[in-house]
Amino acid sequence: MGTLVLPPMSTRFLPPMRMLVAALTLTLAVAPVQAFADGDTERLQSLLSSYCLDCHDAASREGDRDFEWLRLPLDDHAALIAADEIIDQVTLREMPPEDADAPTDDERIELVELLRGGIADARQRLESTGGRTVMRRLSHREYENTLATLLDRRVDTLGLTADFPKENTREHLDNIGSALVTSGFLLDQYFQSADRLIETRLGKPAMPPQDWHFTDHFVQYEELRGPHESVFDFEYLCLYEQPNTDTRQGGYGHIEDFLDGVPVSGLYKIQVHAQSMHRDTHYDPKIFRIDFSEPFQLAVVPGDVRKGHIHYPQAIEPILAKTVVPDDAPEWLTFTVWLDAGQTPRFIFPNGPYESRASVIETNKRYKKEFKKPKDGVNRSTLLREGKLPHIRIDEIKIHGPLPEDGGSREEVAVFGPGGFHPDLAIEQLEAFARRAYRRPLTREDRKRIERIYERRIDDNAGPRQAALDSVKMILCSPSFLYLLESTEEETTRLQPHDLAARWSYALWAAPPDTPLSSLADAGKLDDPAIAKTQIERMLDDPRSEQFVSGFLDAWLGLREIGSLPPPRKRFKDYYAKALPEAMKSEARLFFKHLLEHNGSATDLIDSDYTFVDKRLATMYDLPEAKRLRQADGFQKIDLPDRSQRGGVLGMAAVLTASANGVETSPVTRGVWVLENLLGMGPPPPPDEVPSIDANVSGATTIREKLELHRQDAACNVCHRKIDPMGFALENFDPIGQWRKRYPKAKGEKKAAEIDPTGTFPSGESYANFATYKRLLMETRKDVFMRHLVEKMLAYAAGREIEPSDRFVVDDIVQRVREDDDGLRTMVVEVLQSTIVRSR
Repeated sequence: MGTLVLPPMSTRFLPPMRMLVAALTLTLAVAPVQAFADGDTERLQSLLSSYCLDCHDAASREGDRDFEWLRLPLDDHAALIAADEIIDQVTLREMPPEDADAPTDDERIELVELLRGGIADARQRLESTGGRTVMRRLSHREYENTLATLLDRRVDTLGLTADFPKENTREHLDNIGSALVTSGFLLDQYFQSADRLIETRLGKPAMPPQDWHFTDHFVQYEELRGPHESVFDFEYLCLYEQPNTDTRQGGYGHIEDFLDGVPVSGLYKIQVHAQSMHRDTHYDPKIFRIDFSEPFQLAVVPGDVRKGHIHYPQAIEPILAKTVVPDDAPEWLTFTVWLDAGQTPRFIFPNGPYESRASVIETNKRYKKEFKKPKDGVNRSTLLREGKLPHIRIDEIKIHGPLPEDGGSREEVAVFGPGGFHPDLAIEQLEAFARRAYRRPLTREDRKRIERIYERRIDDNAGPRQAALDSVKMILCSPSFLYLLESTEEETTRLQPHDLAARWSYALWAAPPDTPLSSLADAGKLDDPAIAKTQIERMLDDPRSEQFVSGFLDAWLGLREIGSLPPPRKRFKDYYAKALPEAMKSEARLFFKHLLEHNGSATDLIDSDYTFVDKRLATMYDLPEAKRLRQADGFQKIDLPDRSQRGGVLGMAAVLTASANGVETSPVTRGVWVLENLLGMGPPPPPDEVPSIDANVSGATTIREKLELHRQDAACNVCHRKIDPMGFALENFDPIGQWRKRYPKAKGEKKAAEIDPTGTFPSGESYANFATYKRLLMETRKDVFMRHLVEKMLAYAAGREIEPSDRFVVDDIVQRVREDDDGLRTMVVEVLQSTIVRSR
């Protein structure tokens, strides 16, 4: 929450409400820490009694708010929270409601002065009881990133956290210490993951490279088996559709004679003799829902018959490599990929047709005159013999590996150093690894424990290498690895240098500090402001900072929710056929990353004249760039001279999808999203006795009528007068963010209802459409947005929720960011250097 600050402008041209806000802002900016006069409490009570207590006394408690007890000086955190809320509501003119007596402008300013003075005074007297970060464990994503860093190789092919309990979040953040529960089951999972990782990667038997060669017996999915046997005699492995479908007709191509997979984990060279077939087909491309001007792509993903059906999606199937397939003649395509023991390569067609079964049925129906013996329905044999069915055809596959790595495997070097494991240096090597795993210098007890584990395993007749591997597993199950904040004393407020380095690196990289940062921590130099800023800037410039971009946006914008309520396949085929969720997230991340790199104004997140799109999003947004962009061009920054439909996060398909329910939209759902995610002013939950709004909101008139009826209940109106105006302007976007002027036509309607995107904020300002809505947010709620963004970053970086006692730290950061043209990079640097992030 926060107070309102308008961008600098001449007050001569401001309407009265904005003059009031400007006056409030000037007052609040200089509110001193003060001792209260005898009459201040009486005056506060008089103002509250006149304008607040009719609804918010002990008897009424509308919105679960009671201010009857509020006194000066403020003497506890409940009082701070209450004062904070009143300031927000009064400053924005959202309270008192329109039908109640309103204070004069002078009275508003007086009320806010008293409350802000109370907060300033309380800041000096109160210490937060919860303003410390609970010693937290690594989140699941941090755990995998850390292991990948320590072993110098991706570990997502193993799915180490696939069976972990679902992560708890707090306000969508997955790294808040108080929410990261550790159970006996999770501890057992840690032991199993460490054992699997180390045995699979470091305990594997030595094996010289082997060769496998496959030229036939390419058995495919059940429905394809008959046609492929009759037409090809299993001579070809064919891919007919992308894997992101409900059908499985060639979505995954496996090697029937290689189901057991590779014998040991390692790098394998895979050669595929392949060709794109019939990309020049004369069949209507709309049947297949792909752009035939784009080359076909072939990719490799791992498969494991122990983990599920080989033709179906599996929990662990990251794309290992991808390339373009030639059209004119078969060519050898080479991939070098990592496969873990038991994994078999599967081939996919990422940009292939959508739902091959439907394509085959339609092709047989529309082009039956071209076939000698036409048949209706799912008749693939005729198409394969006589037709021009687009697909990728593979006739030969070679696999060679595991490939030797110069100097030993990357895992071996990462864990034991150059030259690998040496029995005579075992303790020294294990201590060096533990130093990196624990992210701090080792204590005497650490060293004793490592030596004790190693020697115990030797006494149990384990060989030196196995004893060392078991010691590594112990290190990866130690609290010093699994938890952050191990070396700062409990009674100490300021973080010890190595804990600070870890806090910064996990905030920006979701991974341990690197050598330069650790060395500065060793030297105790991270307290130097210039050095600290240089290091934060360096980490932001590092590609690993993409972890901050994705992790923070997943939480702040709710991008993690995309896919949890997927839209109907029949109505939103492009969402699936073009893999739009991936593109949606990429736009938001590239936009945020651009602001970080160039220190662009954070206000661009509300409204901007540019964005980032690829061919898929340009087509979805109906932008001119859709005609010139190719898939190979990837994402590009484009200008949006007309901001009426896009610009800022509220015009991004990712946000519009995350703020919908997958089936239809609602101004209530999206209004709550704007209040909570952009302004940090989420409404309280509805009272138990208030029924929910009917889910059938298919027409604009219908939804507005329903909301009007709903608001006739006074208990409902308290919240909906704030919520609904924040969502009406977003009704021009359907559940996946496509622009529309009308709702889908409901049953029995002759004409689809037209969308009314107008609305009026509780503070009285009106907007006519999405463009003026964004402008109004900028003009009247910019400071509220900036404060909330700072608070969200602080919570993400510190691993704890931000409290009223932190308010003045937030104020200071917002002010310094404002002085640097609202730069987003400045905001991140100031957040990471703040006392909140530097404190336990």
